[in-house]
Amino acid sequence: MDESRVDAYLARIGVPRPAAPGVEALREIHRAHLMSVPFENLSIHMGQPIVLEEDLLVAKIVDQRRGGFCYELNGALAALLTALGYRVTRLAARVFGGDRRPGLPFDHMALRVDLDEPWLVDVGFGAFTHYPVRLADREEQHDPGGVFQVTPGGEYGDLDVHHNGSVEYRLDARPYELRDYLPTCWWHQTSPNSHFTRSLTCSRLTETGRVTLSGAKLIHTVGGEREEVTMESDAEILEAYRTNFGIVLDRVPVVANPPVPTG
Repeated sequence: MDESRVDAYLARIGVPRPAAPGVEALREIHRAHLMSVPFENLSIHMGQPIVLEEDLLVAKIVDQRRGGFCYELNGALAALLTALGYRVTRLAARVFGGDRRPGLPFDHMALRVDLDEPWLVDVGFGAFTHYPVRLADREEQHDPGGVFQVTPGGEYGDLDVHHNGSVEYRLDARPYELRDYLPTCWWHQTSPNSHFTRSLTCSRLTETGRVTLSGAKLIHTVGGEREEVTMESDAEILEAYRTNFGIVLDRVPVVANPPVPTG
């Protein structure tokens, strides 16, 4: 990523260029990214393929003023941090499901950033940590997003990441390249069994909580209290995307694989 793209990316998230790669700058970038760039899966429902190439991921966030899901958000952030001089490693994770078993390999992408100690950086997991988490610390770590803990997971050197006492995902400590995530990224874009093809979401952190647009439902969460409003028209939905997320669309996304009613 050249210097002009770095500056454009930093402007997108409202952060000045750090004088040097350090922990405080990393913390500022992490939170600003969550505040500015939404976690969203709209491309899946608008027939827009997700291509795991750094230039395209950065262009989607910076030029198109969009967001994305984990591969896109953490993939683009890895490019930015690397250009700023950070030592970044892409990590694969298996997300725990309702049965409390780890899911597909490469189900999630997170980042390891090595400074004086290793840090877990993750701006692609929705409502999660606001700041990086110490990866080598096995004690509880308190964050505005909750209480986090990293513990040994399984028998192969993996690490389990817990949020408020519940295990969220299992990290593989080995480094990976963007292309390694291609099969699972494709699965998430196309499979009727993927939760990303069965629902619409667009969500970001706010100063007071979180704002989420799920289909026609606009949800503001403030201090744990949830306020929900249902949009009555396509025009209202498009305006909600624009005013709450800065996303300008020419049509309302329609769920690709709506769930089949049962019973």
